[in-house]
Amino acid sequence: MTVRLPTLFLTDTTSDAHVSEGHPERPARLHAILDHLSATGLRARMIDVAPREATDTELLRVHSASHLARVAATSARSGWFDADTYTTTASEGVARRAAGAVVQAVEAALAGTAQNAFVAVRPPGHHAEPEIAMGFCLYNSVAVGAAAALAAGLERVAILDWDVHHGNGTQAIFEADPHVFYASTHEYPYYPGTGHFSETGIGEARGTTLNVPLPRGAGDIAITRAYREVILPALACFSPDLILVSSGWDAHRRDPLAGLEVSTAGYTQVAREAIEAAERLCNGRIVVALEGGYDEHALAWCAGSLASLLLGEEPAPDPEPGYAGTEPDITLVLDAVRRAIGPEGA
Repeated sequence: MTVRLPTLFLTDTTSDAHVSEGHPERPARLHAILDHLSATGLRARMIDVAPREATDTELLRVHSASHLARVAATSARSGWFDADTYTTTASEGVARRAAGAVVQAVEAALAGTAQNAFVAVRPPGHHAEPEIAMGFCLYNSVAVGAAAALAAGLERVAILDWDVHHGNGTQAIFEADPHVFYASTHEYPYYPGTGHFSETGIGEARGTTLNVPLPRGAGDIAITRAYREVILPALACFSPDLILVSSGWDAHRRDPLAGLEVSTAGYTQVAREAIEAAERLCNGRIVVALEGGYDEHALAWCAGSLASLLLGEEPAPDPEPGYAGTEPDITLVLDAVRRAIGPEGA
């Protein structure tokens, strides 16, 4: 009989100090998740691990020294990197703990002390580039985790990104690295303007970046088709040793910042198939980290579904009905993605 290893849960409520009045990236996002996981008993069935700060060595694998210095300087006074991205005197430490939590989850997965992990931290990270903080993001936490896995000796790491926004930072960090597979579904054209299907990687890494740009209103059928027909087959060809997920739930139909119209059921299905892929390809080693998502109901129920799946349980259905609109046919988009990555993709 196979013994199932624990599911880890890492979170950091000291991130409440990272806040700007009226900004959508707010502490209530995380508390909606924590309240739901506690109320449903899901948190009690996971193993809580307190996050630590990422070290300079860990951050410097994906960010420049000048970027670390700019973020560290915000500890002296609050401010803004751009019109979207604020900092407080607590933000640098909060962002370090978000990145450190992903590294800890990766370390546990590699050590065989955890089956998988859910890292519920803020601020998000996937827009942060080597030299740039942007899109609410200071440090690219998932990229830091992927780089830590490679530094630990893994040959192939995959990153799946189902945030509604393209993870320009993650792509920029790894687009020339053949050891990292990055796949994103996102609303297009939309912030930050990257993620066209023609962006497939650079040099030896061509085919290890896979972008599926989806039209507004794409819905559940489109995102599940993107995974089943394009992303998961390419992932299987890549044969990762570990899967990381940038889990933004802002493609949800309730989210105020975008319009992909994915329901909780749609997100649940994509998460189910990603977890099943990890079980087939890399002994179940999957680490899921929170990115965007700005509606508290959607965050709570999507997080609950994810936690259930990581625990090997069947999720309770969201009591709110799914999207009932007309979903566009994305066959032409998927055909374009296949042509772009070519037979050598992944």
